[in-house]
Amino acid sequence: MTKPDYKTHFLAGVAHFNAHEFWEAHEEWEAIWLVAESDVEQFLQGLIQVAAAYHHVKRGTFRGAVRLFDAGLRRLSAFPLDWSGIDRRAVEETARRHRERIAVSSDKVPENEFPELILLTSGESRMPPREEW
Repeated sequence: MTKPDYKTHFLAGVAHFNAHEFWEAHEEWEAIWLVAESDVEQFLQGLIQVAAAYHHVKRGTFRGAVRLFDAGLRRLSAFPLDWSGIDRRAVEETARRHRERIAVSSDKVPENEFPELILLTSGESRMPPREEW
């Protein structure tokens, strides 16, 4: 079985995430997570869990979102904020705020508050080499 193209799926996931299409981002990243090895697997799982948390936030199922935010942010904390060619600083800060908000309130989070992943111009060089995943 050949591995799917990491860069293509990874960047498609980023585009879906930034368009607030969180389930689709989850699916793109899952395609490469399923065959990932080493720490790349943990990084991708963290992104997938944060995307799934926001999918729950959009649906108003906050209990599941809180658990997914916790798990995803815990996994991502092991990686530099610019790992794999993206800056996820705003995503993590906003996700923590949203996690705290929905843990105590059933008020919906407006979509205009959803964060975005920022692609770094030097991102390609920071992508994990193919042999690492």
